[in-house]
Amino acid sequence: MTITITGFESSPDRGQGLARDMRVRWALEEVGQPYEVRLLSFAQMKEPAHLTLHPFGQIPTYEEGDLALFESGAIILHIAERYPGLLPGDANARARAIMWMFAALNTLEPPILEYQNLVLFERDKPWHDERLPAVKDRVRDRLGPLSCWMESKEWLEGTFSAGDLMMVHALQRLRRSGLLAEFPNLAAYIARAEARPAFQRAFAAQLAVFTASQGG
Repeated sequence: MTITITGFESSPDRGQGLARDMRVRWALEEVGQPYEVRLLSFAQMKEPAHLTLHPFGQIPTYEEGDLALFESGAIILHIAERYPGLLPGDANARARAIMWMFAALNTLEPPILEYQNLVLFERDKPWHDERLPAVKDRVRDRLGPLSCWMESKEWLEGTFSAGDLMMVHALQRLRRSGLLAEFPNLAAYIARAEARPAFQRAFAAQLAVFTASQGG
């Protein structure tokens, strides 16, 4: 059965790999599973054909046989449980890797997205300058404990797992913020993940889509 995922026909991040289909591409590359990508315009994402897969009209989605999933976290957990390579064999270690997936989505990513939305979409609003320091501090409140946890660690829990994949992809949104410079071990953590061959293949694939959309 061929795995098919959906992605942006022209990604709003301009090829930086921040769209959530990148997480799914990366996971599939880590477990060595071939896949196809159905590219969608923003208009197509709101059409009935896609809404039957994702009721909120977003990407990514995942189809394999008669299974259809949406939400990147759920998709990656399914991939990690179905194919070896992203979850440890030991039951306790496996549970902790899944725990870190939830931490990335529920603890780290929300303040990072709040910061990103403020900088990208509210720069011209009268409250931008007043809110920015507090929003940055909320991000630091998450990065600080994570940095302490990562002290002398290569990965969150021994070996690379789906938890690291989700965590790194959330942290990558801070690349241009300057905040990662305050936590050099987190910057090094991201660099280690980005050096993985599976990440490199996934990034090249999504960048090629953006380049093609620009006529390059």
